[in-house]
Amino acid sequence: MLVKKFKMKCLVTGCAGFIGSNLLEKLLSEGHSVIGIDNLSTGKLDFMSESLDNNSFKFIKSDLKDINNLISKIEDVEIVFHLAANADVRFGLNNPSRDLTENTINTFKLLEAMREINIKNIIFASTGSIYGNTNEIPTVENCSFPSQTSLYGASKVSAEAFLSAYCEGFKMNAVSCRFVSLLGPRYTHGHVFDFVKSLIKDSKELIILGDGKQYKSYFHISDCINAIMILSKNLIDKTIEGFLPINLGTEEGISVEQSASIICSVLNKKPKFVFTGGSRGWVGDNPNIQLDISRAKSFGWLPKKSIRESIEETTLWVHNY
Repeated sequence: MLVKKFKMKCLVTGCAGFIGSNLLEKLLSEGHSVIGIDNLSTGKLDFMSESLDNNSFKFIKSDLKDINNLISKIEDVEIVFHLAANADVRFGLNNPSRDLTENTINTFKLLEAMREINIKNIIFASTGSIYGNTNEIPTVENCSFPSQTSLYGASKVSAEAFLSAYCEGFKMNAVSCRFVSLLGPRYTHGHVFDFVKSLIKDSKELIILGDGKQYKSYFHISDCINAIMILSKNLIDKTIEGFLPINLGTEEGISVEQSASIICSVLNKKPKFVFTGGSRGWVGDNPNIQLDISRAKSFGWLPKKSIRESIEETTLWVHNY
């Protein structure tokens, strides 16, 4: 007996970004119809080069703050993948209103547009940064929330609060994916990117923020996309109802210094490591991030790539891009 393939009509915000463009390709490869929105402030058209020729994809260059002007174009959407955001944690203090505007207020505007045209399902790109400097390691979704350490984390917590309230008040269904840092093709910022670019300029010395002992979990974009696809099917099938936060990452961890050593090995470089000192790389950095992924695993998902594999592949991609 043939099983009918699962099809969705989707909206992907931030479709030209790191996560968005990879998700876009996966959705189209499985025969789903996709409308994508991106203002291209950080997203790149070449990340969508293959998708743009697909008849099942419609790209709208727009900012989410103007979502009300696009309602007629997204009326038949069944599920929203909300990935558009300012994702640069490190430099949030340079422009304090940016995280609020792009991550919280734009999420609210999107939810209002969804409410107006009765779109009930949304998957939201949140972050493990919302746990701040928690002492509960590995961290579970219902841990005691500490004080926020970054404007980015604060903006994502605020967005999650709106998602939760809209699910309660307007009977929406939302999965909030709390990611650890992602690696893989189209990765455009973060420590691997910074280290590779630094080594290209000067292979004799590598400056590492903090003491290098910051212990983090990272996972591969392909594992992330597979998780999102599994969760989206559960939303459409109503296996998930209401608001559900889910940690996504690996059960491994690695220090920043160990990661730097892997990058240097891949590039065949032997620089002197120079540490700036302190337990944090910058104000708002969480020196220990390790998430409990039991809830995600209960849906049949498991990460397949090791942290080492992810770092090695990303190093080569950044070096050759």
